[in-house]
Order: sequence, then C-alpha cells, then structure tokens
Amino acid sequence: MNPLFWRTIGAGSVDLVLLHGWGLNAEVWSCIETRLSPHFRLHLVDLPGYGRSQGFGALSLARMAQAVMDRAPPQAWWLGWSLGGLVASQAALDWPERVAGLITVASSPCFSAAPAWPGINAEVLVGFEQQLRHDFQRTVERFLALQTLGTVTAREDTRRLKQVVLSQPLPAVEVLTAGLDILRGADLRDPLAGLRVPLLRLYGYLDGLVPRKVAGLLDQCWPDSQSVIVPKAAHAPFISHPDIFCQHILQFINASR
Repeated sequence: MNPLFWRTIGAGSVDLVLLHGWGLNAEVWSCIETRLSPHFRLHLVDLPGYGRSQGFGALSLARMAQAVMDRAPPQAWWLGWSLGGLVASQAALDWPERVAGLITVASSPCFSAAPAWPGINAEVLVGFEQQLRHDFQRTVERFLALQTLGTVTAREDTRRLKQVVLSQPLPAVEVLTAGLDILRGADLRDPLAGLRVPLLRLYGYLDGLVPRKVAGLLDQCWPDSQSVIVPKAAHAPFISHPDIFCQHILQFINASR
C-alpha cells in the first residue's frame, strides 16, 4: 500500500479531517491551523497522488475516499474544499457511521454546468485537461488564478496558493487529469439528498467556479443542511477571510454535537 501523507495536530478532543482541492496539498490549511488547532484534533491530509502522497496514480472518486478513510479516525468531522469536498461527501455517503458531520467549502455535488444547474462548462475542464499535457505549470497557475478572481486580496491569495503548490512534490499529469475527470463527471446531488449527518456548505459570493446560485438550489433540495455565503470571498474563503471562515466552522460543529 502506498503511504498517504497524514499529519495530526491540535489540542481538541474532536477529530476534524481536512481535504484540499485540485492541484494542491495540505499546506493550503496553514493560514487557519493556529485558529482551529486549540479546538480540534486536526488531520491534515495530502490526497492520493498529491503533494507528499506520491505513487497512487489516477484514482476514481470512490477510491480516493477509500484511501483517506483507511487512515481516518473512527469518528471524525470531515471538511473538504472544492475537489476535497467531493471526496469528503463520498466518504460520508459510503461510511455514514464513521462521519460525525460534513462541511464542504466552495464545493458542489455537481461541478459541471447542466440545464437549470450553474457550474463550469464541460468544455472548460476539457480544455484544462488538454493544456496540462502541453504546459503543466502554466495550466495549474491559470486554475489557481481563477480561484481568487474578484477578491480584494486576489494577487496575494494567488501567490499564496502558488507557494503551496511549489512547496511540495507536484502531482503527476495523470493524477491531475483524473481529478478534472472527477470534477467534470461526478454528480452527487441525489445521493446526498438522503444524507443523515449534519451538513454545512460554505460558499464565496464571488466564486467563479462554484456559483453562489448553487447554494440556493441546494437549500431547496437539501432542506436539512445549512449554507453560508461569505461576502467578498471567492473560491478560497479560508484564505481571504480566515477569521470569518473559522467562526462558522466552530459555531456549526459546536451546535451540532
């Protein structure tokens, strides 16, 4: 079995697993570690094939969730950002008895646009796949820039994301391509409607990858879940608005326990 990078920190008694997004690694959470570690036992994970979790190759969404669950505490809250939100959601669907609660950040159960469903045009994701093979680094940098577009701190936030990418081993092209395939093809809208664990969905008002209209649509489809739209934030609200972000996490988990 290939080793999955896993770092545990924090003084709290509640386990919180944090899963990063496409192209990145667990260092993306460095801006909120000190805010959350007094309250939780944080489990910082590099998803299979990303960062320090090398050697996995291309995996399906279900196999990614399985790889993380194999190392996870028996009862934990799961927080996933973007692609990590899909992985965390799949884990909650497959092992509801082991997931105390689910928090998705700038994530969607269906990233691809469809009739009456806002999202990313499939052609855009296909284009990124094709560009990866010609100019790996520039394609990743373009994707990172999209995640902060429109925020007051966009340039600084993009620089921080780029530093996170370059601070650890880069994913292989086939791993990134498989991640884009998941973003293009996954649709968990119906399965998650039956989820019976507490669910909080956090969005950025300016997010160009997961439009804020998704929040209202899922409020109707999943009335037992909660949603928060962070004003002036884009696709990475925990970077642009770390205090507000952590406040919502603490309030939700404390109220749901």
